[in-house]
Amino acid sequence: MTLYIKNMVCDRCKTAVSQELRKLQIVFQKIELGEVLMNEIPPDDQLNAFKKAIKELGFELIDDKNSRVIEKIKSEIIKKIHDKGHKSKTNISTFLVEKIGKDYSSLSSLFSEVEGTTIEQYVIRQKIERVKELLVYDELSLSQIAIQLHYSSVQHLSKQFKKVTGLTPSHFKNLRPHIRKPLDKV
Repeated sequence: MTLYIKNMVCDRCKTAVSQELRKLQIVFQKIELGEVLMNEIPPDDQLNAFKKAIKELGFELIDDKNSRVIEKIKSEIIKKIHDKGHKSKTNISTFLVEKIGKDYSSLSSLFSEVEGTTIEQYVIRQKIERVKELLVYDELSLSQIAIQLHYSSVQHLSKQFKKVTGLTPSHFKNLRPHIRKPLDKV
């Protein structure tokens, strides 16, 4: 059995959900972004207590199938963009088809209908958030960031960054930590 959870975007989210499950003595096998794999459904009282506890943390159990697919799309995109070890240049449509097992046109239509934006725009916003994060860490040059995030050039990254944020990467770097959004608000 799998519980699907909305707004899980990072390892800290997985840790927070894990802690709540343990507090309530709910047995689980594994936690991934947006998913908790379990052997069996917990009793209603435990499940309701879990729903309440995670809601206070900004998470929510997802019941309907379409919402699960949307959250799966988001979590796979986030993993792909924010995983330093992810070297694949596979385009996003092929990547999502492989990960979710549905044709891209139906995924794209569903995502646009529910989220009010395209998958491509969501990917761009996630990439820009990753660029912001890497600029704040100040460990990589803009050229290295462009390579890591599979931009065709530094100019393309800079143009996209300015279009999304209204700032150049260098101007952002000087302003830094005050303007990053949490990943679940992107």
